[in-house]
Amino acid sequence: MRIGELATRLGTSPDALRFYERSGLLPTPARSGNGYREYTDGDAERLRLLIGLRQLDLPLAQAAELSSLCADGRCDEVSLELRQAVAIKRVQLRQRIDALHFLDRRLAHLEGDLAAGGAPRPLITAGKEQP
Repeated sequence: MRIGELATRLGTSPDALRFYERSGLLPTPARSGNGYREYTDGDAERLRLLIGLRQLDLPLAQAAELSSLCADGRCDEVSLELRQAVAIKRVQLRQRIDALHFLDRRLAHLEGDLAAGGAPRPLITAGKEQP
């Protein structure tokens, strides 16, 4: 299949596919007689995994490594590494959510002060900067 068809199928852009190719994250596809890239179903599966891993906010290098392992038939290793990466991402996400809740509470206090017509209290109290 050609680059436009593959991009549409994967919900990405041809430019993104070219980037993956230039970066060495995808083997250079065969070319048709008129020079068009011709992708295989295997290329599509590798890209689907790579794009999915990136959507999980994994770093590009890690996503590339995992998709390469799976393409080499070592998907069991990918499953183990992916479980570990997901656990780490969940911890990071919880920390970000906690920080956002803290900020939301502080902003609510500021709104209350402003609505009451008083001077706003400091948003950050010494020694209590984090949730």
